[in-house]
Amino acid sequence: MNDVLLVVAAALVDRDGRVLLAERPEGKAMAGLWEFPGGKPAPGETPEAALLRELKEELDIDTEASCLAPLTFASHAYADFHLLMPLYVCRVWQGVPRPKEGQRLAWVRPREMPDWPMPPADRPLVAMLRDLL
Repeated sequence: MNDVLLVVAAALVDRDGRVLLAERPEGKAMAGLWEFPGGKPAPGETPEAALLRELKEELDIDTEASCLAPLTFASHAYADFHLLMPLYVCRVWQGVPRPKEGQRLAWVRPREMPDWPMPPADRPLVAMLRDLL
């Protein structure tokens, strides 16, 4: 049995209903695929606290846990681990998202997301976002 890996992610939604995607940089697993920003909680860190920290580290934006609305989750078996990924929707933050870890960013309408190469775990989340927005 593979270990379960918890990763939290955010669908940052702008005023035009577009969602921010980040490209996985070279040197990382699944490099070149586009995903929802987020990351792994540190030991003892709640999913919400981890997401707030990751958004600051990756995108230089600040938000509050009260601005994170749980939407859905992905549960996906990769070859060497099983990913469990809650997806939160966030519409309010301070700052302008900018790439701080060498990744490219793109604002994408949910109906256009099927045309973007995404990790297998992220792909099923697109339909939920499309229905919401």
